[in-house]
Amino acid sequence: MMNPWAGEVALILDGERRVAKLTLGALAELEAAMQADSLVSMIQRFEEGAFTTRDVLAVVVAGLRGGGWRGTASDLMTLEIGGGAGEAARIAARLLARAFAPFEAT
Repeated sequence: MMNPWAGEVALILDGERRVAKLTLGALAELEAAMQADSLVSMIQRFEEGAFTTRDVLAVVVAGLRGGGWRGTASDLMTLEIGGGAGEAARIAARLLARAFAPFEAT
């Protein structure tokens, strides 16, 4: 089950439901993959619409890896993402938004 309050996003890979999440380790991997100087510069690419398909792929891969998937970008390029490229971009945006959503203690 997917928990959006924990930063999780659901996606379909080759017909199988997966959960993605940008953990701290996944974010570090993502910074390196996107050759970003900082988390802020990485997020600005998406906010300004200056992201590439490679950026979307990197975010989705990092999120999947944060969710326990052990694949690579090369593996993901051979799998079908439910909803196609547009859905992949929406998933990447959701992952980033949920990773940095303010947490309110109860």
